[in-house]
Amino acid sequence: MQLTVARIALTPVVMALLLAEDAEALRGLAAGVFVASAVTDWLDGRLARRWQVTSTLGGFLDTTADKLLVTGVLVALVAEAHASPWVAVIIIGRELLILGLRAVVAVSGLLIAPSWWGKAKTTVQFVALVLAIVRPAVDLGPLALHTWALWAAAAITLISALDYLIKFRNQVPTAG
Repeated sequence: MQLTVARIALTPVVMALLLAEDAEALRGLAAGVFVASAVTDWLDGRLARRWQVTSTLGGFLDTTADKLLVTGVLVALVAEAHASPWVAVIIIGRELLILGLRAVVAVSGLLIAPSWWGKAKTTVQFVALVLAIVRPAVDLGPLALHTWALWAAAAITLISALDYLIKFRNQVPTAG
C-alpha cells in the first residue's frame, strides 16, 4: 500500500517537473521520477501476490494511482504541446468509462479483474509517456517516435476498453 501511496504522491512531482519554467533541462529528472513511479506499480503488484496481501481497497487504490499518474502526465504533456489532446481524450475517456463500468458491475456484487489487455495498456502507456517526456530525436516517417508511441497507446487503450465492454455487457443492468 505504501508503494501505491508513493505513486500517487509522485504524480504532482512529475507534473511540476514537466510544467516548470526550465522543463527542458528537467526532462531527464522528470523521466526518472516517472519511471520510478511506474516501477512501483509493478513492484506493488508482485509483492502483494507474493505475500498474499491483496484486498479490494488495495486493488482500487492501485488502479486509481495508475490512472492519476497517466492522466496527470498526459495533461502536463498536452499543456506543453508534447502530446495530442486527442490521445489524452482517448486515454482519459477510457479510464472514466471503465471506472464507471466497474462501479455499475460492483453494484451486482461482481469485481472486474484486470485483463491481459488492461495490463498491456498500462505497460504501453508507461513506455509511451516515458518517450514523450524524453522525446528522443527519432522520426519514423512523418511523426516522431514518441508521437507514434502515444498513438499506439491510444489504440491499445481503445482495444482494452472494447475488451472490458464486451466481457461485461451482460452484467450492466438496463433500464426498463
